Amino acid sequence: MESPQGIIAAFVLGLFSTVHCLGMCGGIIGALSLSLPQRVRMHRGRLLTFITSYNIGRILSYSFAGMIVGFIGAEAAAYTDMSDGPSFLRYTGVVMMIAIGLYLAGWLPQLSKVERIGKPLWKMLEPIGRRLVPVDSLPKALLYGLIWGWLPCGMVYFVLVWALTSGSATQGALTMAAFGLGTLPSLLTAGIAASWLRRFTRSPLTRQLVGASVILMAVVTLLVPMGHKGMHGHDGMNHQMTTGMEHSQHSMN
Repeated sequence: MESPQGIIAAFVLGLFSTVHCLGMCGGIIGALSLSLPQRVRMHRGRLLTFITSYNIGRILSYSFAGMIVGFIGAEAAAYTDMSDGPSFLRYTGVVMMIAIGLYLAGWLPQLSKVERIGKPLWKMLEPIGRRLVPVDSLPKALLYGLIWGWLPCGMVYFVLVWALTSGSATQGALTMAAFGLGTLPSLLTAGIAASWLRRFTRSPLTRQLVGASVILMAVVTLLVPMGHKGMHGHDGMNHQMTTGMEHSQHSMN
């Protein structure tokens, strides 16, 4: 999967994850908004600034995690003899996209068990976050966001596995940053309170349509590079055959 395509796909996944993010983090951002001083809550511009600070911290944590797994994946690939490395990475990324689609649609709820992976780390970080409440300054909001980014979340973990196949620490960080930016609109809206959007995203039909869309995107991501590669392979074969025929005619002459 080429870098620009992967980053765009990660951003789109973030947008599609609205159905999960509002259920997972919408309540958190709402509670944090209510914990702000009244002078902040009563001023829409200040409220938006605090909510944005929360989310900047969260996205920075996503990016740092993506950098770590991207580095690990690149190092593992460097020390592993993979004759068809790019294809392996692309197929792995597509499998993860399909898993994300099944997860969002609710067709494979067992995948939610992956959230247990991050619980030990969260038990260490959560008390630190509690000490920051009430969040009455922008530095506190940013710091809380940095901690919030490590909240156990199956959706984040699926995208992290995808970032693992990105090929480098930089690409892994960019993948997770793009995903985080894709989630930003829904969580900013949740912070300003859009209850109708929450009701919409809780609809089973909405979840299934979003999940099916992600799976379709995964299939398209797989087929387009293969088709391109196939055309080049066909042209290369024709070139080899033509060269061989010319060589044979030259020998005969």
